[in-house]
Amino acid sequence: MNLLDLIRRQPIPEPWAEGEKIPWDDASFSQRMLAEHLSQEHDAASRRASIIDQQVGWIHQHLLLGHPSRVLDLGCGPGLYTQRLAALGHRCVGIDFGPASIAHARQQADSAALDCRYVHGDLRTTLFGTAKFDLVMQIYGEFNVFRETEAADLLARAHAALAPGGTLLLEPHTFQAVHEIGTRPSTWYSSSGGLFSERPHLMLYEPHWHADQAIATERYYVVDGQTGAVTRYASSMHAYTDEDYRRLLHRAGFHDVAVHPSLTGDAAGAQPGLLGIVARS
Repeated sequence: MNLLDLIRRQPIPEPWAEGEKIPWDDASFSQRMLAEHLSQEHDAASRRASIIDQQVGWIHQHLLLGHPSRVLDLGCGPGLYTQRLAALGHRCVGIDFGPASIAHARQQADSAALDCRYVHGDLRTTLFGTAKFDLVMQIYGEFNVFRETEAADLLARAHAALAPGGTLLLEPHTFQAVHEIGTRPSTWYSSSGGLFSERPHLMLYEPHWHADQAIATERYYVVDGQTGAVTRYASSMHAYTDEDYRRLLHRAGFHDVAVHPSLTGDAAGAQPGLLGIVARS
């Protein structure tokens, strides 16, 4: 794209039409994102270690009852949850779209001789294997980036990957959180180098809320400071009510669906805009 293309852009984008998601699988972007995952200065990409420790302790004690179990982490990032769970005696598999995150997770697991296997792949198409898991988890809002048909398929495949009586742990966004993303004001900033480009650039950010579909679409226009070339990224998120989540889970075959204010089941561990959902296969 160039600046004229930007000026002549379609005023309201169709959800997912201009991009499936931000470029997690791009090698350079993935390497820059890995640094954000590992940062202990914020919780924007992954949570800080002290919070992850608390959440892993709750998963180990309350969901897995302290018993050695098989765990599948969908969207595992650099393995921050799976490696802690493996250190507690669990056997873990992680799948993620980011090549740098997967490479880091493999290196860390190998160095510590942990029972973890990592797969680089798109959750929508990657096979989960034939092993039956005691826990399948997808955390930190990743669920909402998929179209509803893709999300339903993902839940059905997660159900099929669980052993009878197994547990699903889901941490999606609240409806209100996605609505707030879609109704943010447009903005811009300049950067000498950041997540979307290592070169000096302008970032133009433009969100949209599709009220009839309950979908937020975000556009990111990266204007190169030296050439003026414009790169566009876009991502969309589907908003669901608590009842919508229950409906999707029941259709996928889950029962005993419990919606909690946080990943650890109580309000004390709540993070604004996120829910903890536990369901049984």
